[in-house]
Amino acid sequence: MEKKKNISIKEIAKLSNVSVATVSRVINNNGRFSEKTRERVQKIIKDYGYTTNMAAKSLRMAKSKTVGLIVPNIDNEWFSQLVLEIENYFFKNNYSVFICNTSQNEEKEIAYFKSLDSKMVDGIICISGIEEIPTEILTRDIPIVCIDRKPKDHSEAYYVESNHYSGGYLATEELIRQGCKRIAIVSRNKTLSVNRQRLEGYKQALKDYGLEENKELELLLNSNQANYDGAREVINHLIKENISFDGVFATNDWRAYGVLVGLLENDIQVPDEVKVIGFDDIFISQSSHPSISTIKQNIPELAKTASQLLLDLMNDALIKDEQKRYILPVEVIRRDSTK
Repeated sequence: MEKKKNISIKEIAKLSNVSVATVSRVINNNGRFSEKTRERVQKIIKDYGYTTNMAAKSLRMAKSKTVGLIVPNIDNEWFSQLVLEIENYFFKNNYSVFICNTSQNEEKEIAYFKSLDSKMVDGIICISGIEEIPTEILTRDIPIVCIDRKPKDHSEAYYVESNHYSGGYLATEELIRQGCKRIAIVSRNKTLSVNRQRLEGYKQALKDYGLEENKELELLLNSNQANYDGAREVINHLIKENISFDGVFATNDWRAYGVLVGLLENDIQVPDEVKVIGFDDIFISQSSHPSISTIKQNIPELAKTASQLLLDLMNDALIKDEQKRYILPVEVIRRDSTK
């Protein structure tokens, strides 16, 4: 075979059908991998005459003591609370944090990945956003941890998330236990794992309690109006079309508030005629009138778990398979809107 000059670690990973991180572990003889994997990677290295670029390696080994934080919407209270917790964690560990707000724009997210790579960050935390992480544009093997964002190919991914399926189930179950039989769901029309899991939990609860799944009660909002305004509009549409319902599960609290306002504008009493539950437990759910029942995520624990995992990865700690993925429990907070 003719030897290829300057083959990259990414190319070795592709040819070996393993991750870049695995190739790096084999080259440095550090971390977990099978003997079969070692042999396959080393064969590619030998066949292509790969030699470690020591200058590049020393550059990679140098610590900038900075991390990147990709967030889809810093205006969203839930995201901003999570960002604050993560920033505080890394500050206490002598790291600076570059906070990158993507405004849920895929091109902007890719641009930020390139920028963080060029700034030589030691690691990146991605909160939600697009499912495919653009690792192919990175020039270095940068540790990445995702929060509430399960990548499409997640066999080698590190992520921390709340149990969104359980949350969707518990929210729907709360409405059912309070007597609701025709329950609408207001969610975002996007395939992200978070939305999908909450919808699946909703459907499973209906099934388990013998209630009919009704497509006209699945209200999926477009990205440009995915929160308060969109939720208010779809509830108004449901009422105008005389489609009956007695409960609404909104997959975040701003959607729940939009639903609440839409109902009250149409002189529909909450919770006497229609009961409402949201998700996230942000301030609006506590301060609205009536107050909104919701599903609470443990923000401090999400932030701490993801930050510690990234710190371990940046320090080349041995991460077992069961430590790659964390799913944290959620709980129902019952307030006036379902009582």
